[in-house]
Amino acid sequence: MGLLGGVLFDIDGVLVTSWKPVPGAAETLDFLNSRDIARAFLTNTTSKTRAQIADALTEAGMPVHADEIVTAASLTADYLRETYPGARTVLINNGDIAGDMPGIEFVPESGGDPEVVVIGGAGPEFTHERLSRVYDWLCRGIPVVAMHRSLMWTTGAGLRIDTGMYLAGMEKASGHTAKAVGKPAPLGFQTAAERMGVDPADVVMVGDDLDNDVLAAQVVGMTGVLVRTGKFQQDVLDRRAEQEFGLQPNHVIDSVADLPDLLAARE
Repeated sequence: MGLLGGVLFDIDGVLVTSWKPVPGAAETLDFLNSRDIARAFLTNTTSKTRAQIADALTEAGMPVHADEIVTAASLTADYLRETYPGARTVLINNGDIAGDMPGIEFVPESGGDPEVVVIGGAGPEFTHERLSRVYDWLCRGIPVVAMHRSLMWTTGAGLRIDTGMYLAGMEKASGHTAKAVGKPAPLGFQTAAERMGVDPADVVMVGDDLDNDVLAAQVVGMTGVLVRTGKFQQDVLDRRAEQEFGLQPNHVIDSVADLPDLLAARE
C-alpha cells in the first residue's frame, strides 16, 4: 500500500448488518478519528436517504454526517440531471429516497410511457407485473437506469437477491442494456475520494463484496480490503484464487475490527 490518505467503507455487511453494529466497527472509526485519517462511506443501499443512513449509523454508535455518505441514489440523480434533464421518470424502488434525488420529475407508472425508468434496490415492490412492465419498456428502447447491479445483500435472516439478478435476465432476453450507476461503476469510488480530498491511490476501500466493493475499488487504484462478514462467501474467494490471471483482493481480514491492526502495520 502507498500513503494512507483516507478510508472508504461499504456500510451494510461491513459496519452494520440489518442496521445492527458489527462488533468493533465503532472502535475502528474511533481509531481513524484519533489519527485524523479521512473517511467516507459508499453504499448501494437505496432504502434510506443519506440523512437517514447517517442517523441509523449514529444510533448504532458510529456518529456520521450525511455529507460523508455517497449513495447510489445521489449518484443516479446526478446522472439523470446531466443526461436526461427534465425527463418524465418512473421510479421503482424499495424505500422513499426522493430526498436524495432533487430536481427529478417522478411520474406514476400508470401515466403512459415514461421517458426514463429508474430501478433502485429490490424489495416487495419488484412484483411480476412491475418487472414485466420494465421489461416491456426496455424492449421498446426506453432508457432504463439502475442505481446499481448488486446481486444480493445480507440481512439478519440471511441473504436476499437484489436488482442485478433481475437485470441480467431482462437484458439477455431483450437485447438491450440498462445503465448502472452505483457500485461497481468507477464513479462512486472517484466521487468518494473527491469528498475526502484524497487521491484514489491513497485510499483504502473496505467491503464485504469481492467484486462490487473490493476489486472495483482496486480497478480505480485504491487498495482493497475484503472482510469476512456480511455477504462474504469463502467459495467465491477460493474460485477467484484459482484463476491464474484473475484480480485478487489486496488484503483479506476477518472483520472491520481488524482494520486498525492492518493500517497500523503500514505506519
